[in-house]
Amino acid sequence: MPIEPVLPTWELVEEPLRLRPWQAQDAEDLFDAARSSVASVGRWLPWCHAGYERADAHAWISHCQDGWSRGEHFAFPIFDLHTGELLGGAGLNQRNRQHRSANLGYWVRQSRHGEGIAAHAAALVARFGFEQLGLIRIEIVVMPDNHASRRTAEKTGARFEAIARQRLWANGLAHDAAVYGLTQADLLPSAR
Repeated sequence: MPIEPVLPTWELVEEPLRLRPWQAQDAEDLFDAARSSVASVGRWLPWCHAGYERADAHAWISHCQDGWSRGEHFAFPIFDLHTGELLGGAGLNQRNRQHRSANLGYWVRQSRHGEGIAAHAAALVARFGFEQLGLIRIEIVVMPDNHASRRTAEKTGARFEAIARQRLWANGLAHDAAVYGLTQADLLPSAR
């Protein structure tokens, strides 16, 4: 039987959300959230598709645990603090230690869209990045026509910087992307 890596005990708790590192027991909830969100989340994130399987959820969690142990990838499931429902995920990846920067990503299950969950969770994760990892810059990179994700970036205080040509690779194609920059001074109180 494989030994599960020891993970940090980070918890980011702020009413009404609770975030902590992914754990093996989250796989079933992740599978359910992904499969029920293909029509919305899957439009922007290729990993969320109709063929998503339990093995994919387990593989993702294993990848996240490995990322934590290497200090490179800091992914959090987002839970409702009161019900324990898995609402989505948020995290920092593409960490650049030399330039003290990282990329911030987020998603929210389809049944909970429009509640401000992504902006709140993104702000919590950004604060973690600035305060615990010593980041000085966080980028949020999204497809230009993903208006909901762009609004989320703006709600955190991130500033639109450019449409970067062929910045994202998805579904076997290069795509332009809207790039937002966030510094600790930019974090808006309303997103905290």
